[in-house]
Parts: sequence; C-alpha cells; structure tokens
Amino acid sequence: MFNIGDKIVYPNYGAGIINSIEEKEVLGEKKQYYILNMVISEVEIMIPIDNINKLGIRHIIDNEELEKLMNIIKDEKGDMDQKWNKRFRDNMDKIKTGDIYEIAVVVRNLMIQDNQKGLSTGEKKMLNDAKDMLISELTLVLDDTSENIKELIESNINLD
Repeated sequence: MFNIGDKIVYPNYGAGIINSIEEKEVLGEKKQYYILNMVISEVEIMIPIDNINKLGIRHIIDNEELEKLMNIIKDEKGDMDQKWNKRFRDNMDKIKTGDIYEIAVVVRNLMIQDNQKGLSTGEKKMLNDAKDMLISELTLVLDDTSENIKELIESNINLD
C-alpha cells in the first residue's frame, strides 16, 4: 500500500507522485484510486488500488541504488541482436518490466547503437520513451530538472 506523497513508478508510464487517494465510481462500480501526478507529462492518472500488484507499481529507487544505475549507464554496450526486429522485441520486453536497471540498459544500448549505426524509426521512438521513463524517475530521486537529468544521462553514456 502506498500513501499520499509517495514517489512511485508506473511501468510504461514513468514516475509520479501520489496526490490523493479517492473513491470513484466507474462503470457503476465504486473503487479506491491512487491519483498520480506524472513527472514528465504532467498528467494525472487514476490507478485502481486493487490492481497495484498486477501493474508492477513500485517505489522509486533510493540514493544507494543510484550508484548501481549510473554504473549500468556508464558501462559498455551489451550484446544486442543485429536484426532490428528481434532487438526491438527484446528491448520492449525489458521496458515492460518497469525495472529501472533494464530500462537503463535499453537506453544505453540504443544510444550507442544510434551513434554507431543509426536506429529505425520504431527504435528511435522506443529510445525516447525509455529515456523519458528513466528521466522521470531520476528527476524525483535527485530532485532536479528533467533537462539536467537528460544531460547527466547523455554525458555518462560511453559513445566511443
């Protein structure tokens, strides 16, 4: 169970802050909802409390986990399939987990791939979406602007 003010991650959407917990009637059924204010898109999302476990919602990482994350970002590009469609599916599976470390691997690898050989249109969109998810969480962890976080990520990727 989460509380008002908690900073959480909603997989595939990014990080946000719980503004309130409200009872709403949707399709004739009353349920409790977390009202989540998303960091990057600045939209409000309603999440049914009884679906929290199925959705993979979690607290943002703490400062101790931040070092592990930055080491992943700074690391060399991992093995990626040479066929873009297989690579796309593999990366999509990683993103869907909502695991910040998997998302960081996708961002790092796609940024390096883009620098070396370029990306397909679909992979460019995937990179932007994954980068936004990473930025949204780090914005809350480091209490900084999304522009500064984007610069931090990009400056730590080893593009050589």
